[in-house]
Amino acid sequence: MRASEQSLDRIASATVAESGIGSTDVPVTIIGSSPRAFRLGLRELWEYRELLYFLAWRDVKVRYKQTVLGAAWAIVQPFMTMVVFSIFFGRLAHVPSEGVPYPIFAYSALVPWTFFATALAQTTNSLIAHERVITKVYFPRLVLPVASLLAGLPDLLIASCVLVVLMLAYGISPTVAIATTPLFALLAMATALAAGLWLSALNVQYRDVRYAMPFLIQFWLFATPIAYPSTLLPEPWRDLYSLNPMAGVVEGFRWALLGTAEISPSMLLLSTVATVVLLIGGLYHFRRVEKTFADVV
Repeated sequence: MRASEQSLDRIASATVAESGIGSTDVPVTIIGSSPRAFRLGLRELWEYRELLYFLAWRDVKVRYKQTVLGAAWAIVQPFMTMVVFSIFFGRLAHVPSEGVPYPIFAYSALVPWTFFATALAQTTNSLIAHERVITKVYFPRLVLPVASLLAGLPDLLIASCVLVVLMLAYGISPTVAIATTPLFALLAMATALAAGLWLSALNVQYRDVRYAMPFLIQFWLFATPIAYPSTLLPEPWRDLYSLNPMAGVVEGFRWALLGTAEISPSMLLLSTVATVVLLIGGLYHFRRVEKTFADVV
């Protein structure tokens, strides 16, 4: 790898010398592979933070452009899902809700879930959506999925404010544990980014991913304790169930906001470990294959 870089430097120097221009007058930048085998590119991402901000803010403005309800869609989607769950799971199926009204039980889980599902879909399609930019301009491709992820934060904030209003309407007062909700939101962001990095890279190579996304999100929805509490699962299976990172996120939100039963430390630990492993693997895989995006996309 080092020899290859030295060869490129010699070629660049020879080219500049033949042109009759001193090397000190014309800066030469060579874009090549990293000399290190394992480089996540986080420093380069920070260097392009202005581009990251611009893309995230553009996605926020474009998302609800020329819509009648505008940003209210951030409330409508989880609220209507809560109504459906309350009718079929709460009233008809009599699913337990850990001592709190079922609408609040469901909505407190749908707030982080809706953010996660939207962020996952956006990050997965981020590279395909910016196909023309990728083929013309160099920048760290990691900017695109991260910008798509950050664009969903205003929706999460709006839906969380509505959740607090509903809690007060049902006579549920927040406790000091509400201060931990940003930690669980951060875990949801890391989970969405981790899965999005894997899927976005695969989506460039195989366009089948976009057609599989609705099925994957629907399956993940029912594999997460949103319409039901995780306590319904027997103990031997609960640890395996905890490998779903969103299980820890949802149970953490309920514990922090509603004061439900104490969250299982093993569930939170397993969910966090699964997220970290998935995220590091996703970053490494994304960085390894990103040099082929411009050729394949």
